[in-house]
Amino acid sequence: MPLPLYLLAVAVCAMGTSEFMLAGLVPDIASDLGVGVGTAGTLTSAFAIGMVVGAPLVAALARAWPRRTGLLAFVLAFAAAHAVGALTTSFPVLVATRVVAALANAGFLAVALTAAAALVPADRKGRALAVLLSGTTVATVAGVPGGALLGTLLGWRATFWAVALLCLPAALGVLAGIPAGRVRGAAGGGPSLSVELAQLRTARLLLVMLLGALVNASTFAGFTFLAPVVTDTAGLGELWVSVALVLFGSGSFVGVTVAGRLSDRRPAAVLAVGGPLLLVGWPALAVLADRPVALLTVVFVQGALSFALGSTLIARVLHEAAGAPTMAGSYATAALNVGAVVGPLVAASTLGTASGDLGPLWASGFLVALALLVAFSSRRVLSNLPADAGR
Repeated sequence: MPLPLYLLAVAVCAMGTSEFMLAGLVPDIASDLGVGVGTAGTLTSAFAIGMVVGAPLVAALARAWPRRTGLLAFVLAFAAAHAVGALTTSFPVLVATRVVAALANAGFLAVALTAAAALVPADRKGRALAVLLSGTTVATVAGVPGGALLGTLLGWRATFWAVALLCLPAALGVLAGIPAGRVRGAAGGGPSLSVELAQLRTARLLLVMLLGALVNASTFAGFTFLAPVVTDTAGLGELWVSVALVLFGSGSFVGVTVAGRLSDRRPAAVLAVGGPLLLVGWPALAVLADRPVALLTVVFVQGALSFALGSTLIARVLHEAAGAPTMAGSYATAALNVGAVVGPLVAASTLGTASGDLGPLWASGFLVALALLVAFSSRRVLSNLPADAGR
């Protein structure tokens, strides 16, 4: 895989760390800026909504830019937003920086997804996307726990500075390794924006976007509320929460790596085998949650299966949106983040039920079941799902 691809993954790691790190920083931010914890929690919502809205909007605005210009602008804007956030003493300004960071993140990921696919031959797109998305898994394994530790030792502002600094190697990688030319389809060389948006009327594209959103929703539903399962149901100490998160992230790294080698040639097989296993895994996690060894083992497996399916579906979104060369990445990004918004909301609605802390795990199973039901009912559309290498 080309070196610039790994440097793009560094930026994705920084952005993934930023997206997830607030879970451990909200109380300190609330105390420092004189707001309630609930108010400080809206920083997470601001980021997620900015990602969903920003992906297609920013990609459309930047579609005529050369890829290198767009990626560099987005990564520097992301870094600057965190620098301002680290310096501000105003909560509204901090909220604004989160929105700006989300827009930059959405724009960067939308362009990076298509840029990553363009850096390699068609039959290696899945592996290229696996490398890129591994930045998110590394963020889960190392970035988020490291950010939490840094915040504990030096304060939440130090974590914001660390994210900003982590963007600098990626900026250098963009300058050194991304071609300066325009994207095919931008500024007169290919389909117009209206033609690219018309791709959203394609049944198979909409279907794989929906499936990607549902699988990512199931991932975020269980992942977001994993901590109380570890401490209350399993009866482990708070330190084990970090262990569980690292195991989930390690599994996700394995899953995205293995799927990256299979999704180019056997995408249907990955979905057919991984989907039912993922469906079984979430209820199994709920049933075995009071057994620490089993809990931690299944957490690792669920991380692997979730990201194997998720990354394969995102690769399919890019493949099905090949007629939208400047917007395809934004469609994939929007699908991912719709899931990231919906999953925790569905999971949160179960906390007041008889299932208690285990409710989110059952919700994850429900969302996977829904994805499989949609896939089964649309099997004629998905039948003979082609591999990239075959086109």
